[in-house]
Amino acid sequence: MKNMKIAGLVLLSLMIATKSLAQSGSPETLTVPLSSPGKAYSLKVHLVTGAIKVTGYDGKDIVINASPRTGSDEEGSKTSENGMKRISTPGGFEITAKEADNTVTVNTGNPNRAVDLDLKIPQDVKLKLGTVNDGEIVVENVSGELEVNNVNDKITLTNISGSVVANTVNGDVNVTFKSVDPKAPMAFSTLNGDVNVTLPADTKANLKLKSDNGDVFSDFDVDIDKTPAKVDKITEPGMYKIKKDDWVYGKINGGGPEMMMKNMQGDIYVKKAAK
Repeated sequence: MKNMKIAGLVLLSLMIATKSLAQSGSPETLTVPLSSPGKAYSLKVHLVTGAIKVTGYDGKDIVINASPRTGSDEEGSKTSENGMKRISTPGGFEITAKEADNTVTVNTGNPNRAVDLDLKIPQDVKLKLGTVNDGEIVVENVSGELEVNNVNDKITLTNISGSVVANTVNGDVNVTFKSVDPKAPMAFSTLNGDVNVTLPADTKANLKLKSDNGDVFSDFDVDIDKTPAKVDKITEPGMYKIKKDDWVYGKINGGGPEMMMKNMQGDIYVKKAAK
């Protein structure tokens, strides 16, 4: 009896892992059950091209809606060539979701095929999201530990409970917390864009802030560390270097875990949530 139960679980995993979605332009839905519904779980979603939206809900399964993008205008206008008519159009796509012991990994088959994912997930998650091109990342109403990475678009996280590490290169980072893990360090950074973080009024944190070509604003009463900046002098044969720390350090509500915010082009906003 025990052997039969194990075999059934392996078969279910294989069926999920090999789910193929091939209808051009039409959204498809993939439902992934967890091995231990109702308990903490891990979810990792990675795209090369496309957007990711994740919404927390009260269900027990992970529901993935996948929408392939239509081809470019140039592809659509190319109906014939050298007297030959085109009789097929590119459009197939594939989503793979592997689940084992409450750990789920989601990928797409063709990295050059733009696919947008819209997921509904249970709460209490260790969530890792990443995309590279042509898509923003949006997360709403999720409780857990979030690690979010983008390259060429913005990150927007709303009504989050827990902790966040969010990084992009070209785009804003906007995060609004419902509640904060009082023990977890957090980090928010972008190269070209604003960093905008809204925290509960009673949040305790040690702030570490740096904007190379922008300003830093906050409506918290920040206890700024006025200790003179550290200066390192490095002397090597034929080279002399002086390095001065240009981070701003401060505490809110007496201090707590480190909260780092950094950008190069743009401003930083540390906001207090309205009661």
